[in-house]
Amino acid sequence: MSEALLEIGIGAARALVIAAEGVTEAHFERADDGPRAGAVHVARLTRILEPGRRGMMRLGEHDGLIEPLPYCPEGGLLRVEVVRAAIPEAGRPRLAKLRNVEGECTTPGEVRAGPDLRARLQAAGHKVTLLGAIGEDRLEAAGWSETVAAAREGHVAFPGGLLTISPTPAMTVIDVDGPGDPLALAEAAATAAAAAIRRFDITGSIGIDFPSVEGKAGRTRLGDLLDAALPAPFERTAVNGFGFVQIVRPRLRASFVEQVRAPGFAALELLRRATRGPAGGRVLAAHPLVTAWLAARPDLLAALGRLTGGDVRLRADGGLAMVAGDVEIF
Repeated sequence: MSEALLEIGIGAARALVIAAEGVTEAHFERADDGPRAGAVHVARLTRILEPGRRGMMRLGEHDGLIEPLPYCPEGGLLRVEVVRAAIPEAGRPRLAKLRNVEGECTTPGEVRAGPDLRARLQAAGHKVTLLGAIGEDRLEAAGWSETVAAAREGHVAFPGGLLTISPTPAMTVIDVDGPGDPLALAEAAATAAAAAIRRFDITGSIGIDFPSVEGKAGRTRLGDLLDAALPAPFERTAVNGFGFVQIVRPRLRASFVEQVRAPGFAALELLRRATRGPAGGRVLAAHPLVTAWLAARPDLLAALGRLTGGDVRLRADGGLAMVAGDVEIF
């Protein structure tokens, strides 16, 4: 049985799933992400976008998109299930996707919460080990920072080549580069790409651009390798003559790659680092966008102060990169 190292920290939960081959899955769940997939709410229809087809609904402090839209006047209530959580995207984040379900809908509010990260890890059959903020940083020792860096940069090396992972609004594209025999490179890349898809929890539409492989037998071999290594369920096309294959996996939430690139991730990582160390006050020095994000969320800073037993101050430093930051203890 694989072990899931789960750390529930200020503003977010993090997990690495560890097996004999190392880190096989990485997860990040923010407290401010809104309703999780599987949640059921009685929500108010705030705007009809297309009668009978699409509308905007309000679930507590968050908006969602319902499709198809049953008959309901604007301002009316519907019982809905979240079938996909909100997805962070550059410029215009995608709203949570909703569907109408049967049931009482007279009082707005949450009827049932969607499973959180701990519940999902347990349901997947992992042995969950809860980690604390005191003592050895087992998550870091297991490879947290290295996994985050790989997801942020989008580069995953494998024997003989390199994967470049690029999320787009249409699909996540995985490009394969490397020297040598195209078939040997593509076969090694198929196994590596499947492992990266699992490690970074990449779902939805995925395109893998292999080197062009001559002959149907070689392309069939690539498909067989993907089928053997990819976690179910999924569907895929055949590998075409240009080396491209499309894979579709159920899309319930943002991938780890999307999470680490979303606004606020660097600030939450800085808070994580600040929780460790001796008791006392903290000065968090970071890029101005990071300190501004934190300043707008005083509840997170207050939680850090309670945990460390001291005051928390922010210092903006334009010379620091977005992903950098310093913690000073006083």
